[in-house]
Amino acid sequence: MKLKKTIIPLLFLLSLTAYKSIDQPDYIDVQELRKLYSSGDPSIWPKAELDKNVDKKTFRDIGVLPTVPYPEYNPYSKEKESLGKILFFDPRLSTSGQIACASCHNPELGWTDNLTRSFGHDRQTGKRNSMTILNSAYATSLFWDGRAKSLEDQAQFPIGDPLEMNEKLTIAVDKIAKIKGYNALFEAAFGNKEVSLQRIQYAIATFERSINSPKSKFDQFVSGKSDAYTDSQVKGLHLFRTKAQCINCHNTPYFSDNQFHNDGQTLFGTKNEDFGRYNVTKNKADIGKFRTPTLREVVNTKPWMHHGHFPSLLDVVELYNLGNPSPVQKKYLGTERDSLIPKADPMLKKLDLNKEEINDLLAFIETLSTPTRRIIIPTLPK
Repeated sequence: MKLKKTIIPLLFLLSLTAYKSIDQPDYIDVQELRKLYSSGDPSIWPKAELDKNVDKKTFRDIGVLPTVPYPEYNPYSKEKESLGKILFFDPRLSTSGQIACASCHNPELGWTDNLTRSFGHDRQTGKRNSMTILNSAYATSLFWDGRAKSLEDQAQFPIGDPLEMNEKLTIAVDKIAKIKGYNALFEAAFGNKEVSLQRIQYAIATFERSINSPKSKFDQFVSGKSDAYTDSQVKGLHLFRTKAQCINCHNTPYFSDNQFHNDGQTLFGTKNEDFGRYNVTKNKADIGKFRTPTLREVVNTKPWMHHGHFPSLLDVVELYNLGNPSPVQKKYLGTERDSLIPKADPMLKKLDLNKEEINDLLAFIETLSTPTRRIIIPTLPK
């Protein structure tokens, strides 16, 4: 009898431990994780471990991207997309006639340029790394600092920026209007030949919304293809949503919360100092905040961070693993710049990932990218 009394509580404790371990990446069986995550039913996934600072009401878990949304004021048409594609590759929108949107958003380079910072007018170097436009239809604001509220709004900024295309918007519109070959294209897209800044913006935005990833290995796996992942990738997915804390900011099927965070990369007090969102809002609470970039196609959009200083994804993961330490420039304490010292997001903390866990996490992140695809470069109208 004593033996039975000992065994029964022990079995109960073991079963309880097994049940509680569903949300514990260190104990759960990888094949059980594979079964849960590839079930096609996210409701049975292990619970994501969210920081207390994450808004649980607006949080959406990762998953397959929905159908591309088009605004009511700028609905999709094949003709508008075609016109936008030509304008995207037309360098005549720039003062020099040498720089097009595609100069910084090369389709064979992950729709970016793979440079630390892009070159613009007169080979001037820009202030930030060029963000990819892949899947930008799902972004709720554009640029690292979110100064553009839509793709339509975004399209005008590079044209007038002296460090980029350096052209007056009115002149850019006039130049396009004088090209006879555009007449039929504008008529097909908008009903008549009129060329305006708004129509140029709407056409380019329509084209950009068409630039989306094909189904990634991640999409296939969570949709039911259980053998699409290695064990390492399965474990990496679980770490992403739990111990590694990536899910706090890189959530939703877009793998970005579309919000702004200070991740300790302001580079305060250096020649590369950048206050990010603060430059737009002038709100000191926004000092050092940058828009969360999508992780879809991230392997193809190197180098990383707004300053482009990270040459490998391992560098990025290692930095977050250390809690992204950002030492305060003590020489500024008590000076007029004291109130501008950035405050890092409270979600940043040491993760204590070991080497195997880091490798698993990287293995998973790589499954969010797809092979680079070439597109047919359009012939420019004359």
